[in-house]
Amino acid sequence: MEFRTQVPIVPQEPKIDYSSKVLLLGSCFVENIGKKLEYFKFQNLLNPFGILFHPAAILNLLKRVRSVHVFTEADIFFHNEAWHSYEAHSDLNAVEKEEILEKLNTAVEETAAFLKSATHMIITPGTAWGYRLKESGEMVANCHKVPQKNFSKEITDAKKALFEAAVIVRELNPEVQIIFTVSPVRHLKDGYVENQWSKAKLITAVQEIVASEENCAYFPAYEIMMDELRDYRFYAEDMVHPNQTAVDYIWQKFQEAWIASEASAVMKEVDTIQKGLLHRPFNEASEAHQNFRRDLQQKIEKLEEKEPQIRF
Repeated sequence: MEFRTQVPIVPQEPKIDYSSKVLLLGSCFVENIGKKLEYFKFQNLLNPFGILFHPAAILNLLKRVRSVHVFTEADIFFHNEAWHSYEAHSDLNAVEKEEILEKLNTAVEETAAFLKSATHMIITPGTAWGYRLKESGEMVANCHKVPQKNFSKEITDAKKALFEAAVIVRELNPEVQIIFTVSPVRHLKDGYVENQWSKAKLITAVQEIVASEENCAYFPAYEIMMDELRDYRFYAEDMVHPNQTAVDYIWQKFQEAWIASEASAVMKEVDTIQKGLLHRPFNEASEAHQNFRRDLQQKIEKLEEKEPQIRF
């Protein structure tokens, strides 16, 4: 007897393997998938502008990438003893303006170059709610703790923004496979009803795009979390983010849909090496540990020779 329902996972094509290049943009949940790809040493570029929560922020980044925009002092501002960009996450903040400009311009150049050769792109919006700067009318990616009175809050046109984002991606790389997901992270600060409204907007927008556009697919991360993992034991202490058990489970489902079966053997080798690198011995000088380190280094060299794109 089954005591829960399971979201059907349909195998997808083209598969992700160790020759693939995956660009990931979006909310903190896409970071979970990106970190899994990074752990297993797949070629990937994860959120070069940092976490982007809503579709308008993702679109704005892609517009910058398309034009290979050069950020100047006019694009940044000083607040709380640091320089910020309304278009990027606080991860890119810097004490010196030259540093943040270098980070922003490097991110644009790196993303433009990576996207042109990418095989897959994962876009994961987390909310349809966004904040507009009253002074300029700009929809910001991050408020950077600037006083709330300087912004107006609104539901963004998710379908329009995501469709335009897909168009830009197609212009830069017609062959790339776009994988849309909706983040299962609950944005309860927006309100309980408002969060559900927002998620419904995102799901509807994505489904309409996937139904009408080629090389676009949907992975049901949100549905897996809400249905299969509906118990609160699958949430972190904040009752908002999926915990590690949930992330591992959704990653397993993602593997079933998108990761090539022939990559499994390499993933096992990578996993063994990664666990070895994390090992902390009681006595680093012991002969046993030195033998362990030599054996681990041989495994790394052998794998890097077999898969030249993998580097530890």
